[in-house]
Amino acid sequence: MNRPVRIRWRDLHGIVLLDKPIGLSSNQALQAVRRLLRAAKGGHAGALDPMATGLLPLCFGEATKLAGSLLGSRKAYVADCRLGITTDTADSEGAIVQQRPVPVLDEAAIETALARLRGRIAQVPPVYSALKQGGERLYVKARRGEAVEVPPREVEVHRLDLLARDGDTLQLLVECGSGTYVRSLARDLGEDLGCGAHLTALRRLWVEPFREPRMVTLDELRRAAEQGDEALLAWLLPVSAGLSDLPTVQLDGPQSLAISRGQPIQLSPVPVVGRCAASASDGTLLALLELDADGRARILRGFNLPPD
Repeated sequence: MNRPVRIRWRDLHGIVLLDKPIGLSSNQALQAVRRLLRAAKGGHAGALDPMATGLLPLCFGEATKLAGSLLGSRKAYVADCRLGITTDTADSEGAIVQQRPVPVLDEAAIETALARLRGRIAQVPPVYSALKQGGERLYVKARRGEAVEVPPREVEVHRLDLLARDGDTLQLLVECGSGTYVRSLARDLGEDLGCGAHLTALRRLWVEPFREPRMVTLDELRRAAEQGDEALLAWLLPVSAGLSDLPTVQLDGPQSLAISRGQPIQLSPVPVVGRCAASASDGTLLALLELDADGRARILRGFNLPPD
């Protein structure tokens, strides 16, 4: 009897910009890539529903400390929503709960409805979501048939534009902040137009700081793994790539040693106020810092990386 090959896990540190395929959960996609890399530790930044495709940043090793920062970043999507049909999940994977005729809508009427959903808005997340209530995921409660009431929360929608229209399907460009549900935007847009709507397709284009990401598919990673480590690890970005939108402050020897020990330091002159990436003289990333106007540094995240 053939025994399954035992994976020899290893310490790897970096970020893979996966083009997640349709049909996989974010965790399934993460575990598939983790096995290919044989990475001992991994996590994802900003979950995508199984029906969604596009950019899913996967963090390995010390990069997992950045997952929370990436989760709070601005994101962009192309979303298709079908007017006239409402589902219990607000997307095409749910059961139809209502069908209504779609009124005659010109671009001005659609723009008026879109405008109401831009900026800082109060949004009710979908009942079928991974949010927790009383320590339990909402979708677990909903699947048991429990009546679930989800309180609204404030989210920010930076852009919400109509890209194209094909009959009763609208294609939208969405730029939004953390915690925004595009499914809820589609649902609320349909209600504002008087006919209901649900999300039929969703593709994430970018996540800050990866505005122009060079994404890799699972098939490309599998082919790279067959070619060997050099081809596979070419897709692993350094941990510092996750902080590429921040200024970098280079520390001297004593300062680097203090930061590596978790000790506070003070910089003079003050190089920058606010968040910054701190590196050693050899370029090794040491920490994510918060500097105040007096140069006092607060360590937000410390990294234990091998020298570059």
